[in-house]
Amino acid sequence: MISFEHTILIADDEEKICKVLKINLKNKYRVILAQNGSEAIEYLKKEVVHLVLTDLRMPKQGGMDLLQYVQQYYKHIPVIIITAFGTVENAVQAMKMGAYDYILKPIKIADLQRLIEKALHYAQILSENVHLKERLKKYEGFREIITANPKMRALLETLKQVAATPATVLIEGESGTGKQLVAASVHYMSAWADNPFIEINCGAIPATLIESELFGHEKGAFTGAIHTKKGKFELADNGTMFLDEIGELPLELQVKLLHVFENQKFTHVGGTQYIKTNARIVAATNRELIEEVKKKRFRSDLYYRLKVVYLHIPPLRERKEDIPLLVQSFTEKYNRLNANGRKNIEISDEALNVLQSYNWPGNVRELENIIQQAIIFVKDGLITADTLPSEILENAIKPSLTKEELRAEKSRRTETIIRDIERSFLKRILSKTMGNITRAAEISGYERRQIQNLIKKHDINTENFK
Repeated sequence: MISFEHTILIADDEEKICKVLKINLKNKYRVILAQNGSEAIEYLKKEVVHLVLTDLRMPKQGGMDLLQYVQQYYKHIPVIIITAFGTVENAVQAMKMGAYDYILKPIKIADLQRLIEKALHYAQILSENVHLKERLKKYEGFREIITANPKMRALLETLKQVAATPATVLIEGESGTGKQLVAASVHYMSAWADNPFIEINCGAIPATLIESELFGHEKGAFTGAIHTKKGKFELADNGTMFLDEIGELPLELQVKLLHVFENQKFTHVGGTQYIKTNARIVAATNRELIEEVKKKRFRSDLYYRLKVVYLHIPPLRERKEDIPLLVQSFTEKYNRLNANGRKNIEISDEALNVLQSYNWPGNVRELENIIQQAIIFVKDGLITADTLPSEILENAIKPSLTKEELRAEKSRRTETIIRDIERSFLKRILSKTMGNITRAAEISGYERRQIQNLIKKHDINTENFK
């Protein structure tokens, strides 16, 4: 059986033209024939189509109607108009509406084949551009993983090393800590970044449907399966498969997932033919999977298959030094989104202290939501404590009263101040010396080794100053 890379849908009410076109194109493309625009639209709803070739004048729905439908629902599919010499003006109008090009009757097959190749190549370039924009957008997300916390900085260093390998990654962390962002970063920093990043939330899909979502299904496999559908693993081939909230996966599907790990192949629901997959697996959960294993709710063999590389994202309450940085980032983000001529909104020290005193059960996601809400309702351009929701004010930790707690708080704040002063000093001196460490030591009166230690401590790249 011949397998074709592209499917062409031809809509024309002249049966003779349809047959001639199919005979000349069927050796290179899969060809579907429709007698009018209405019939072509039904094929578009159930088939994967890469190019539409349509006559302008047809009964029921003509080529213009078909073009409008494609532009609205399948904008990525190029449309070539078939037209007679007397209706070229209409074909030009169709191109203004989004058609790729037109071809005159009587059709010269060689010209049509060249036009089809150009149109398919154009569609591929557009698709790659969209994919590149998505990749850059998500890679920018990694660059915005802002932290001053030592554990998080160590996690990011590990992430960079892991991304260069095909190793399976298990990410654990509470809801809202940024597991999806870390998973996407693993992909977009890897050698597979140009290939798909496919994600599925195992807890958001009913158990009766998740098998079909993961592995796809054959036409007629169950009620409602009106056509064959590819699953997430098939779509993620040669890319990354992100299994979010994998702790919610039913036990019977854990067995099938383990089979994919061991054999790198699977079958559609209702199918018998094995499909190979070369997807890199990244999984995430807000549960402690080892505890789920002990309780017999998660298979131990699957757990150890997943835990080749383990990343734990600490909750926000354990890295409160990140709160001022995150608040600044979110404030800048929503200032841009809600500009509308308003001046930039800032946050008061009092409000920031309240935010740092709250334990953030919803983690970074909750903090972002609070800042977004505060910016909407703020008055006079300043987020004050009174601007914050009552649940934040009521549940913020009250100031420490014991001598030991006061001493610990003073020590923490002193360390933060010293760290900020050191970092500012290094940036200033390295700017003056254009990143020359020896010269920086001479000017500052420090030993070269001391400057190097400070640079390492604050993770400063001297190349940025050259």
